[in-house]
Amino acid sequence: MSLFVMRRLFLSLAVLVALPVAAQTTDGVRQFQKLVQVYRSLSGLYVDEVDMKPVIEGAIVGMLGELDPHSAYISAEEMQGVQESFDGEFSGIGVEFNILRDSIIVVNTVPGGPAERVGVRANDRIVRIDTLDAVGIGRADVPKYLRGKTGTKVAIDVVRHGTPERLHFEIIRDKIPLNTVDAAYMASDGIGYIKVNRFGRTTMEEFTAAYRGLGSPQKLILDLRGNGGGLLDQAVGMAGFFLPRGARIVSTEGRAVPPTTFEAQSDGEDLEGRLVVLIDESSASASEIVSGAIQDWDRGIIVGRPSFGKGLVQRQIELVDGSAVRLTVARYHTPSGRVIQRPYERGNSREYYLDHLRRYDDAVRDSLDAGTPVYTTLRSGRTVHGGGGIRPDVIIAPDTMGYSEYYAEMVRRGIVQEFMNEWLDRSRDSLAAAYPTYESFEKGFTPTDAMLRQLTAFAERRSLPFKAKEFAASRELMSVQLKALAAQRLFGLGAYYRTYNTSRSEAYARAVELLKAWDEKGKPLLAAPGEGSSAGL
Repeated sequence: MSLFVMRRLFLSLAVLVALPVAAQTTDGVRQFQKLVQVYRSLSGLYVDEVDMKPVIEGAIVGMLGELDPHSAYISAEEMQGVQESFDGEFSGIGVEFNILRDSIIVVNTVPGGPAERVGVRANDRIVRIDTLDAVGIGRADVPKYLRGKTGTKVAIDVVRHGTPERLHFEIIRDKIPLNTVDAAYMASDGIGYIKVNRFGRTTMEEFTAAYRGLGSPQKLILDLRGNGGGLLDQAVGMAGFFLPRGARIVSTEGRAVPPTTFEAQSDGEDLEGRLVVLIDESSASASEIVSGAIQDWDRGIIVGRPSFGKGLVQRQIELVDGSAVRLTVARYHTPSGRVIQRPYERGNSREYYLDHLRRYDDAVRDSLDAGTPVYTTLRSGRTVHGGGGIRPDVIIAPDTMGYSEYYAEMVRRGIVQEFMNEWLDRSRDSLAAAYPTYESFEKGFTPTDAMLRQLTAFAERRSLPFKAKEFAASRELMSVQLKALAAQRLFGLGAYYRTYNTSRSEAYARAVELLKAWDEKGKPLLAAPGEGSSAGL
């Protein structure tokens, strides 16, 4: 019997163990018995000793590969990172790092974190960790040495530009937050902007603090672009932030789980403010729950590109060795009844993801909505479309201006990041002195022609030949990217988005436009049919 067939047999075992006894049919029991028989034969008769771990894991992966695209196996090694992402914290020294010429370079320190408290600074190069020579260490290995239990000590040696001797620091590890709110700032007079990168356990706490920190703006851009989802309760909380008590936010239904409806438990903090939600093809799951509820209740305008279409509910089942299986148990429905999940063929995940890419080659609304189920919103009775994912009220075509293979190759190979690390190593102090605030930087700093020539020369030294025509096409995009990266290094991640949004994002510009001229341009998009609605224009 081939290893492939044997793995498929092991799949049946995993299904039978997970299902209730009542669901184990006579045929299911027979398949289980067959699996046990094969296992015993393998264990007792196979010509060589067999390491069962990869066999079993291959069986589980193979089983799930026959189901939907989102049921998945997570190894014990991967589970730690997954848990940290949901928990919103880990224990370490509090640095953002990169690898530059075989050295660990500190990109930024976490404000108030252990490393900053002892004097570690951005651009320091970590050359020793305890007794380990850190020169040449791989990127994936760095967290193994810098992270650890809260209260434990780690010693590092760093090389600092302008300081002849190595500097030695002893750092006590502490809890380090993994923030889910990347940026919060005032986009214009009275218009707040908050970007949420995922839905973890601290998301609503972070979001509420950011909203209040902006003065509870009555015009808000909520940016969920690139947000692949996360915890359901946090999505329900975010939608409920803008809806009245009792408003249905999402419902679930599945074969073996009872139907469940999630509603706003109290009046939201922002019930009347003007709201625009930004989404794109990478906005999925929890992001689609939020944007779907906002759209179905006519509470705000959805701007961007159609979302991913992940509306399957997974239950995480922990296994005996610390690994886990995420098994799809139900489907999400928006308040109007739309199924968020787009269609798929069981066992054909590759085609599922390829189809997702093809869908966004053409961002024309009519082609996306042709033949899809039609629903109506709950307040205005506007038409919205089912068939998977959330269709924005205002669709923005993908921005291909400035794209070239030359620049794309620079980005893929990490040349832009590496160049900026080197450039900022030399220029950070002078930049910080010249631009003490983000406002002064945004107004006064522009990458020069000389800086762009340095970038292309750096690329040539990294074996990427200069292509004059493609460089000319991408020059403006390169300049924006360099400025945004410099802003990030000087003022934090939020400054990156602030710079990029104002320079390159049409969706962001449209959101600002709608909020500034709400009565003329925004409100009609939410109106009932016959009352001036022009949704999708």
